[in-house]
Amino acid sequence: MNEPSDLEQRIGIVFVDKSLLQRALTHRSYINEHPDFPFEDNERLEFLGDAVIDFLSGEYLYHRFPELPEGPLTNLRSTLVRRETLACFAQDLELGQYLLMGYGEADSGGRERPTVLADAFEALAGAVYLDQGLEVQRSFFQPFMEKKVADALRDEADKDPKSRLQELAQSQMRHTPRYLAVSESGPDHAKEFAVQVTIGDKVYGEGSGHSKQVAAQAAAQAALERIEAEGAGEMNADEIAPPPNEG
Repeated sequence: MNEPSDLEQRIGIVFVDKSLLQRALTHRSYINEHPDFPFEDNERLEFLGDAVIDFLSGEYLYHRFPELPEGPLTNLRSTLVRRETLACFAQDLELGQYLLMGYGEADSGGRERPTVLADAFEALAGAVYLDQGLEVQRSFFQPFMEKKVADALRDEADKDPKSRLQELAQSQMRHTPRYLAVSESGPDHAKEFAVQVTIGDKVYGEGSGHSKQVAAQAAAQAALERIEAEGAGEMNADEIAPPPNEG
């Protein structure tokens, strides 16, 4: 196990109250095996750190994307604060190697377990906040947020329009887009298809192409552009009437 002072050097933060850092790095399994250990485990700091991370994520996204509607902001915040993301942040710091942990937990792979790592990262965030204040915690956490948001935006850009529209429609409007071929023209060797996409009972886009698949992608892209222009991503599901067969 690495020394807490090594972690201080790694993150560029020297704790005034060293006991806060030690508590952040103490897994409950260690307390179970060492009941006379003078510090508590990291669960209370984890509770605090969870709240701090949630706030800083919301604050960062609010200022980083001043024109983005509430729904997409919520989705991005969920990406930042989910356990898998926090575990990756902890892995970047090799946080598992600094944890005080019971032998059984360590032998079963606890130092690499995502839930343990995510909890430890939250606990570290809580400890930094208590010892150094919000500004230092913000400076510590912001590089992690910037990298994750950049990755998320790149992943989003790589998705095809139908995938992006489906995620948006299901998360913000609680409907699945439906595609309907409305016409086809031209000779058999050069058919041109027209496809409409509806969300609820409202047509959001139409596209054309030499196959129904291409036309559907074009329709989805047109729908995404319309939603962005109208701010429809902020619409509630109640504002979109369901199609007849959904009751």
